[in-house]
Amino acid sequence: MNHAEQKVEVEKTKFERIIETGKFKELMDQKKKFLVPCTVFFLLFYFALPIMTSYTKLLHQPAFGDINWAWIFAFAQFIMTWTLVTIYMKKSSKFDKLAADVTEEFVKKGESK
Repeated sequence: MNHAEQKVEVEKTKFERIIETGKFKELMDQKKKFLVPCTVFFLLFYFALPIMTSYTKLLHQPAFGDINWAWIFAFAQFIMTWTLVTIYMKKSSKFDKLAADVTEEFVKKGESK
């Protein structure tokens, strides 16, 4: 291995230098604070229907005529999905701005070469 190859191994990649910046860490923290609770809520809500219909009689009670609570809960899952998508689309513009700030800061420092 010559000296140039050894130097390349020691230098960090661009991505490794980016992930060490404060703005990148801020971006990841904000995304985690938003995505983890949303994901937990989605999974709990999603798996509640098969669990409640399989192991309890709670959703088998009539709600309106021949429509029971299981159908209403299933319909609510569509509403929940579209709501989460809408919320994420609005929030993602803030994430995109933070990502652009990270890139801009990296380029201004002259580290993008």
